[in-house]
Amino acid sequence: MITVEALATAENAPAPRVPSDANPFTIGVLALQGDYEAHARSFARAAARTVLVRKPEDLNGLDGLAMPGGESTTMLKLLERDGFLDALGKSLSTTPCFATCAGCILLANEVLRPAQRSLGLLDVTVERNAYGRQIDSTIITLETKLPGGPLEMVFIRAPRITRVGPSVEVLARRDGSPTLVRQGHLLAATFHPEMTSGHSVQHLFLDMVRRHKAG
Repeated sequence: MITVEALATAENAPAPRVPSDANPFTIGVLALQGDYEAHARSFARAAARTVLVRKPEDLNGLDGLAMPGGESTTMLKLLERDGFLDALGKSLSTTPCFATCAGCILLANEVLRPAQRSLGLLDVTVERNAYGRQIDSTIITLETKLPGGPLEMVFIRAPRITRVGPSVEVLARRDGSPTLVRQGHLLAATFHPEMTSGHSVQHLFLDMVRRHKAG
């Protein structure tokens, strides 16, 4: 298990300082492929202890897990080795998870265009690359149910959530389609909160972790 401090040292960059009175939670970041470094830093700056998860055994002892954006088919192939996918599904049945973009695809219980295997934990239907290719990526600011005013959202080859189940709460939308959803201990976004200067989504997830641990 690799800490974000070690990651920053490897890149000759200073690690974010976590104050001594910071929340005690350990947030794992799935680090097989994709934008995991940005996630690690964003949670560290939100005052959580952050570790990189690269093996099934790294899932032990986590208070929460972030699944980053990237290429969902590549992530899936890597997860299918050594029983990692099954271990991940078992872990996330009880461990809070924050999934963005490709992570949202992996968390969904139905994936379209094309169909692919997923963890099936979040009661949503997701269409891959629904907003176009890389050249169609965009940054927009939208209203959400989160405190703090409108939220900047970075969309990169983003999926679209086309259906939500009755237990799923929609926290933000883009042109009517959900972009941020919550179901119990699961939080998913079709955009990239880790690529902006704000930390409201990360703080929301840490609050979910806090409530989950409190029972």
